[in-house]
Amino acid sequence: MTDRNNPGRPSRPRDPDRIAERLALLRRRALVARGVRAFFDARGYLEVETPCAVPTPGEEVHLQVFRTEREHPDGTRQPLFLQTSPEFAMKRIVAATGLPVFQLARVWRNAEGSNLHAPEFTMLEWYRPGADLAALMDETEALLRAVLPPALRRAGQDIRIDEPFARLTMAEAFARHAGLDLLPTEGDAAALAQAAGCALREDESWEDLFFRLLMERVEPAIARDRPTFLTHWPASQAALARRDPSDPRVALRFELYAGGMELANAFEELTDPMEQRRRFEADRARRAELYGADPDRTWPMDEALLGALDDLPACAGIALGFDRLVMLAASTLRIGDVLWMG
Repeated sequence: MTDRNNPGRPSRPRDPDRIAERLALLRRRALVARGVRAFFDARGYLEVETPCAVPTPGEEVHLQVFRTEREHPDGTRQPLFLQTSPEFAMKRIVAATGLPVFQLARVWRNAEGSNLHAPEFTMLEWYRPGADLAALMDETEALLRAVLPPALRRAGQDIRIDEPFARLTMAEAFARHAGLDLLPTEGDAAALAQAAGCALREDESWEDLFFRLLMERVEPAIARDRPTFLTHWPASQAALARRDPSDPRVALRFELYAGGMELANAFEELTDPMEQRRRFEADRARRAELYGADPDRTWPMDEALLGALDDLPACAGIALGFDRLVMLAASTLRIGDVLWMG
């Protein structure tokens, strides 16, 4: 097909055609969104909205962001970034109110794009005061049962939503599917490579190898017929989570997998501002070591968040990829199928 106004130039698909071909999937998206709001309304959550352009987009080491700028009335300019998560702002709201809150937030991650990733997407995030990791897993199961069919099929695999989800610690997962005792190796890349029976790549850190083994050996083996919570991550892999009082080698974190996708990431929230500052500073040092003084990776510390942590009640919080949830509901393999302008 060619552009009638520019003969010889391929024409781009027209919006009416692109939307019409996936309108049924987009209607499903709207139904899931209504179901999500009804679920949290019934449980007494308050829906909130936080700014999209923020001075501090996060502290993850490898974060790639969209940069923008605010011009103030007096002509001064302030660097801002499109949020990668509403987490920092939502914790401040919980600290100020003590209320359970949720948000369907528009978020941005630069340099992302695949069947499972989009540079602009929707994050369903919620925080529940008084909840621990187990209670949050129970609530997450209940949400998925409320908005998904009892059974679905994805990539040729039948997945039961109406049966109890699997719960597997990271140590159990690595023992079962990678054949090694993970936790004693933390921080020692050579020890992890030896335990895994694999060669250590050039400049590969313990963290790099941990994620390689997770993606190559563990993730393909879990959540095949039912969603699976992968819990109790190595402490170094949960910068905003509490350590487990019964085993400080691990943090109170889980990820939820379903249909071959990582669907959600959750913590029992760290409420110690001094410890949080230390972790942020360690992440900043590592980011500077890897990327230097890149202005797209440099921003002020979120002092407002750190100042609020003293007032943050014990709580658990979770970020769930809403678009991926819709992909499960619609039994589609491409995130673009469930985006209005994807």
